[in-house]
Amino acid sequence: MTRLTALNPEEATGKTKDLFNAVQAKLGVVPNMMRTMGNSPAVLEGYLNLSGALSHGKIGAKTGELLALAISESNSCDYCLAAHTFIGEKLVKAAPEVLHAARTGNSADPKTAAILKFAKTLISKNGLVNDEDVNIVRNAGVSDAEIAETVGHVALNILTNYFNNTANTEVDFPAVQSLELQN
Repeated sequence: MTRLTALNPEEATGKTKDLFNAVQAKLGVVPNMMRTMGNSPAVLEGYLNLSGALSHGKIGAKTGELLALAISESNSCDYCLAAHTFIGEKLVKAAPEVLHAARTGNSADPKTAAILKFAKTLISKNGLVNDEDVNIVRNAGVSDAEIAETVGHVALNILTNYFNNTANTEVDFPAVQSLELQN
């Protein structure tokens, strides 16, 4: 059972209504996570702004989705695992085996693998990485801009993971279970 209410976009007012209208225009639907975030227009707007800004970064949409899966797996967020698996398959056209590997922080591409491993390191160390951690990712050919964006993606996905885990948001994408729960 959900812990926070997902608002009905047709009944929303004010800033929340404006944000829902923008999401509806872009996606054709207002997903449950955003409907639930709409309880606080500040949270929804913050999420949309950071997500939008990162979508224009150097990392690109595919790596962004792979990062979302790696981070969501680390935080056992079933909502985000489902959403980003769906987006990864349908929108960025990533193969299922690529998506699955990303959840464990792996990739056949060495640069992508370094980015995913760095994200997992950020999470496991609560952001307190050291020179060696940064040098490993930098030596894999990851630029300072891409390292900064990786930190941004970690922050964005921790926000959504923690939000959905707190709200127990109803999953409105095909279900995907955390690998930890599959064992």
